[in-house]
Amino acid sequence: MKSICIKTNNSEFLEYLLNEFKLLELNDICFSSNEFKNFKNVIIHYNGNSEETFITEISSILALLVIDEFEEALLKDFIFDNYFYFNYEEQKKILSICYDISTDDFSVSFDKKYSYLVDSFYNYLLTHKSIVLSGFVNFRLPEYHKMLQNLVDEAVNVYVLEKEYLEFISLLKLYISTQNSEVDLVHLIFFEDNCVILDENKEIIPVCDDLLKTKYLSDISFSTNDYILNTLLNLLPNKIYIHIPENYIDDFINTLVLIFEKRVKICHECNICKLYQNSSTSTVSKKLR
Repeated sequence: MKSICIKTNNSEFLEYLLNEFKLLELNDICFSSNEFKNFKNVIIHYNGNSEETFITEISSILALLVIDEFEEALLKDFIFDNYFYFNYEEQKKILSICYDISTDDFSVSFDKKYSYLVDSFYNYLLTHKSIVLSGFVNFRLPEYHKMLQNLVDEAVNVYVLEKEYLEFISLLKLYISTQNSEVDLVHLIFFEDNCVILDENKEIIPVCDDLLKTKYLSDISFSTNDYILNTLLNLLPNKIYIHIPENYIDDFINTLVLIFEKRVKICHECNICKLYQNSSTSTVSKKLR
């Protein structure tokens, strides 16, 4: 017979375990719950012939318990201990980003954590009859802690970039609101390989690549689109018509909309769109003649 005693002081964990043990599809098992001076214990006995299967099932339940019930508290602790200089609301945002990252990569991240936890519990329970749940989670799962710490670090990087991005947008919006426009209208046409700027007479406007005329300095870069943005910031047009194919997705366009707000109009089906939709920048000049 194989017997395992799981020790915990948390009533919710205890209820979780008892509910899961009731669902075990194994014969020859019985379990009970007892409360002692220091711990509330769950004791489970197995009289069957497949001890390894029994331990695997218990390990699986414990692994899911850690992910479902321990993980949030562990993430909060890592954020508070290592990034204490962020305020409460910022720490909440970082925790939310942790969940977003995990959701985006759910199958891979979950499988990695789950497999490691099952193996850790299994190896321990093979040679031990009792386990103190909180102590095991806090001190015997270094790789799991490392996974969570890496997740927190990634979330912090995402948060800092988002914060810098929003500050960058705000600064440029402030700049635009205090300056006079140089032109009334420009057309911005996006291609697969690049984009061009046209004036209201459909003449190409040279892109400003003079660093001395740069209107912003930021760690945020849009590669070749940096020059497009600087050109628009030099011109400060009252209206910007952005011509793109339908369902075209581009982060730079979203940024332009955030910066120039009501000055921007997105267009998919006008004559300019139809004329240049399937063109490359190298053929634009010919079409304009």
